[in-house]
Amino acid sequence: MKFLRCKELSVKALFSPEHGINGENFAGKNIKNKKYNNIPIFSLYGKTRRPTKKMLKNIDIIFFDIQDIGTRSYTYATTLFYMMEEAKKQNKEVFVFDRPNPMGDIIDGPILENKYRSFVGYINVPYCHGMTIGELALFFNAEYNINCKLTVVPMKGWKRDMCYSDTKHVWIPTSPNIPEPDTPFFYPMTGILGELNIVNIGIGYTLPFKIIGAPWINAKLFAQKLNNQKLKGVEFLPFYFKPFYGLYRGENCQGVKIIIKDKKKCKPVCVQYFIVGMLKSLYPKIFIDKLRKAPKKMFCMINGTDKVYEILLKEKFPAWKLIEFQKRRHLEFLKKRKKYLLY
Repeated sequence: MKFLRCKELSVKALFSPEHGINGENFAGKNIKNKKYNNIPIFSLYGKTRRPTKKMLKNIDIIFFDIQDIGTRSYTYATTLFYMMEEAKKQNKEVFVFDRPNPMGDIIDGPILENKYRSFVGYINVPYCHGMTIGELALFFNAEYNINCKLTVVPMKGWKRDMCYSDTKHVWIPTSPNIPEPDTPFFYPMTGILGELNIVNIGIGYTLPFKIIGAPWINAKLFAQKLNNQKLKGVEFLPFYFKPFYGLYRGENCQGVKIIIKDKKKCKPVCVQYFIVGMLKSLYPKIFIDKLRKAPKKMFCMINGTDKVYEILLKEKFPAWKLIEFQKRRHLEFLKKRKKYLLY
């Protein structure tokens, strides 16, 4: 690591992922190239999502130092993987400064199938993978035969079961709708459902990913039915709100606010599938009508499989089938990832 203290080191360019160089832009908004103190900032979420040969021309070493949130569909990891692939082609070296997985070692949700490989899911890991960004880089480099010149700079003091609040560090929002250190737990509890445009998940209100509601939901009944399931680590409170923008903007919505009682017992994607299953059980006609009109392709890409959509459509009580789905593959993943774990 001696060269990191080298006086000759100079910054030739910055690269901007989704949400912008400072994380201020909303999801899906294209980012333009710009400059900072005469240093070019190249967008990797605009005309291109990969660094071009021209962008990398005057660069010897690429440093990746971005906080991830521990969920496969969050695009910062894919940006790193694209960068590694292009670095290999141009014979550049990549250094990843590792950061905590905000959820610790939680593993939950479907494993990506190859046919749904995309920018919102690029490697075959569970939706919540329990790995740090540095460990994911090592996994990707070896398992996908990228073989770029990669160095991961490990953290000091972090342990696998630590969530972000355990680090005692200040949380810097990674994007506008991940404002707090516990938001990464809620993102996989409601974010997949949000792709169906059936309920509002707090996007457009003050509690992104922490609430679920719609004008046609009965808050008290919904909360009661969910609490009766006695899910580990969570509780549901009746909640009433009116979104400022987004789905059901300006309409009175009822639903639930999710309360995490024990982060280490909570299985976020399982919670989400119970919520989806309960919505279908309580409001079957509305749910099916809206499901059939929903953007199926993106929903399947986020899940990493079309099996979840099929179960939702065909099963009368889909929750348990969704939760049992791919459990054996999780065990296979746990074995495979062992050699890439740094902590």
